[in-house]
Amino acid sequence: MLGAKIAVARAAGALSRSSGRGATSLPGKLLMRMEPRAIERLARRLPQGSAVISATNGKTTTAAMVAAILERSGTRLVHNRAGANMAGGVASVLLAAARGDGIDGDAGLFEVDEFWLDRVVAQLRPRALLLANLFRDQLDRYGELETIADRWAATVAAAPDATLVLNADDPLVADLGRQRPPRQVVYFGLEDDGLALSQMAHASDSKHCRRCGAPYVYDAIHMGHLGRYHCPNGDSRRPRPDVQATGVELDGTRGARFALHVGAQHAVVALPLPGLYNVYNALGAAALASALGAPLGQIVEGLQATQAAFGRAETVSLGGRELAILLVKNPAGANEVLRTLALDDGDHDVLAVLNDNTADGRDISWVWDVDFELVARRVRRVTCSGTRAAELALRLKYAGVAPERLHVEPALERGLDAALADGAGRLVALPTYTAMLALRELLVARGAARGSFR
Repeated sequence: MLGAKIAVARAAGALSRSSGRGATSLPGKLLMRMEPRAIERLARRLPQGSAVISATNGKTTTAAMVAAILERSGTRLVHNRAGANMAGGVASVLLAAARGDGIDGDAGLFEVDEFWLDRVVAQLRPRALLLANLFRDQLDRYGELETIADRWAATVAAAPDATLVLNADDPLVADLGRQRPPRQVVYFGLEDDGLALSQMAHASDSKHCRRCGAPYVYDAIHMGHLGRYHCPNGDSRRPRPDVQATGVELDGTRGARFALHVGAQHAVVALPLPGLYNVYNALGAAALASALGAPLGQIVEGLQATQAAFGRAETVSLGGRELAILLVKNPAGANEVLRTLALDDGDHDVLAVLNDNTADGRDISWVWDVDFELVARRVRRVTCSGTRAAELALRLKYAGVAPERLHVEPALERGLDAALADGAGRLVALPTYTAMLALRELLVARGAARGSFR
């Protein structure tokens, strides 16, 4: 019976693609409607089981890093590379790999939306579960961080056989390993205070002990609320990470370099992706790959071979200019992108695109928690586009960008053309999620990017 349902779902996906509507999640959604346990039944066919990655920021990039590591040993992955990370997307990629009563793959690697994690993990029953961070994001959809943390805690409790890979520097995430035997938890974190912030950003989120409610005491703040912390009442403290980064060097928007420590072993990683946030992504990927049995040399090679996923520090050539695309979708992520951009020399030409579609979050008040002041004095020109272009321009004006340097063009294609026409050298695009997808479609149509993203 499952075979017949698979055939129907595949046919529907083919029809959707032929009509130009895309079909990343549609076949999986249809299959689950016909067979609610489709994910579970197909995942059981994977001889090496599955690994799951979830986070507010960095899921797609971290999954790409893990894939680059595991595939170096010849492992055939069933992986939702396109980033369709709800149940329909996971079901679709398993459906595409199904062959008769078997599956074309050795192991599953799935990034999963943080709000869908409990439902997907219950069916996948993964060998390992990487939980990388929790930041405030789309409050109109997710609610406060504690809402997601409670759901994650229930997910972890319902998956007692999974190895947990947790960010030691994120208090809410690290706390999820408290009740697990030490052999079932791998912590990762930054053991380098050279890039520590002088004070916590006003947009930081998780600042109170989940056990007693007391404000955490931070000995070092690395990014948002990530850092080295302890509860003054002794109820919790940051675990010592098993996988660490030291000697971190950031090369602006070009890349980063650090020493990776996995247990007693260590090696230097030249990461081709920028920013401290990508160092954290690399640490999570290294910790998960290590938990799955990858040796250090293979981990380093995979990290250094990782290519940027579209919109996440990818660079293309368009109109005789270099276009760097840096996704911004919540205060913590945007602040780290701006912090990284501020390391580059010279003034910047920027295309900033703010949408308020469902996948972005309807509430755009989060832009007032983004520290645009970090780069405001070094902006030569900003073209504001998207459904909320005027509001973004207002925020930038208050950040200190001179009005004569601000230009508003809500239509993305016209905004892109205007930004390209006025200037030379590199143009930096800062799009929200749906704006990034729309920009991708424009670049594919103009021959500057390849393939279909969705």
